[in-house]
Amino acid sequence: MTDRPVRIAILGFMLESNRWAPVATASEFDEHVSLSGAAIAEELAREHPTLPAEWTGFKAEMDGLRPWEFVPIRVSAGGASGLCEQAYLDAFCAEVTERLAAALPLDGVYIAEHGAGVATEDDDLDGTVFRTVREAVGPDTPVVASLDLHALVGPEMVRQTDALCAYLTNPHVDQAERGAEAARILSDLIDGATTAKAFVRVPILPPQVRLLTAYGPYADAVALGQEICAADPSLLNVSVCGNFSFADVAKNGITVTVTSRGDQQAADAAARRIAAGLWDDRRRFDPELTSLDEAVALMTAVHEDPLRPALLFADVADNPGGGGRGNTTYILKAFLEADVAGVALAPFYDASLAREAHRLGVGANFEATLNAEEPDALSHALTVPARVVALSDGRIVGRLGSMKGRTVAHGSTAWLKLDERIDLVVISIRNQALDPMQLEHLGIDLTTLRGLIVKSRGHFRAGFDWLFPDERILEVDVPGLITPVLTRVDFRRVERPIYPLDPEFEWSPPETVAVP
Repeated sequence: MTDRPVRIAILGFMLESNRWAPVATASEFDEHVSLSGAAIAEELAREHPTLPAEWTGFKAEMDGLRPWEFVPIRVSAGGASGLCEQAYLDAFCAEVTERLAAALPLDGVYIAEHGAGVATEDDDLDGTVFRTVREAVGPDTPVVASLDLHALVGPEMVRQTDALCAYLTNPHVDQAERGAEAARILSDLIDGATTAKAFVRVPILPPQVRLLTAYGPYADAVALGQEICAADPSLLNVSVCGNFSFADVAKNGITVTVTSRGDQQAADAAARRIAAGLWDDRRRFDPELTSLDEAVALMTAVHEDPLRPALLFADVADNPGGGGRGNTTYILKAFLEADVAGVALAPFYDASLAREAHRLGVGANFEATLNAEEPDALSHALTVPARVVALSDGRIVGRLGSMKGRTVAHGSTAWLKLDERIDLVVISIRNQALDPMQLEHLGIDLTTLRGLIVKSRGHFRAGFDWLFPDERILEVDVPGLITPVLTRVDFRRVERPIYPLDPEFEWSPPETVAVP
């Protein structure tokens, strides 16, 4: 280990691209995180930064490992949206190239990437970012990247880095740990360690609701990977990425990436074993959803019987965390028509409605039209009597799950009481349901609710599991931009055959899985 402080550049591009959602322009990133150079260091120094937790985990670990110099380059984080506008990606890569060139010489680079980005003219956005970094720093500078477990990993991403480490938890609560893992790996590489990598893409297109890590087929694959990694000291990391199906690219499919301490044979064997197990379990990925009629019946029963426990209804097809608009009204309209009460829906994305509530002020009664300015065909307008109960600027520090300790902006926010029966939390910056603070900061007491509707696929579980255990969570089958029933989606670019679009075909892991 060198005694001098090592210079490590940090950057990242975070976007999960849904091909059916509106294009993500610069404003999408500006609303979330878009920082360069010294501004990154200033943000990271805050008690509750807006930066993804990987950054804080990496820095804290590296601080304890060795003397080092933090060289902040560029970060863009847009959450989940549509395809990235090509001009924005091009400008990002140009800035990264310029800043890395100015920062040379460097001892290493850490990339905190989501991994499921697609641009309007580039289906391998993350591969392009990784190649940009590699070309800027050269072949001998160690480069390590962390990834969301929904990443669309492709050969270029593996080839241009020395190691990849993906999240192990879904809901995602281990971002800081993965940043710390990346720091340890990068430190070893700086000191001369080398890696060998194996990569397999399994032709399974899984619905996002079947990628939980507490139980199910994906949980079993992740657990197997960690078991294999722990049993073989030559293995450095095993990452099983569930993919993001709605990107609709050739990279779609569950991927297995194994990084070893130079032992190619061990990496290859582990990758093939995990891939074969995933294929054998492919039918376990089929979703099990609750119909809207059944959801209404269950909520009606809870409404009529105070001894029944409260229920949570997940609108998984309209998950903003997967590019959904976060404002379809199918469940809300059905509950209003069923005359149930004691229900909250949070959050609901409608900037114009939030502005109107702020203009009218607390206590105002008015006819609220939801989705009055929303162009998406699935986000139907709905007019209902409303009262403004509370208002906020929507800047929240999370207390549980994926939002814990982070500052997240929701824009102008309003608590509306619809028809004096259903609570609606309206936000101006699209976000999924992640944390109780999204309701509690307005004064809503979750323990008094009889029902809660969330716009989220699964991350809500880490924020609301203290109140709603699995047996009281229902994933409702209604239309949306991210429906779990993938056979309803008009995929055009995924490689075929792929399960479940092609239910009957044979597959086995390829003989060659090494990545140079």
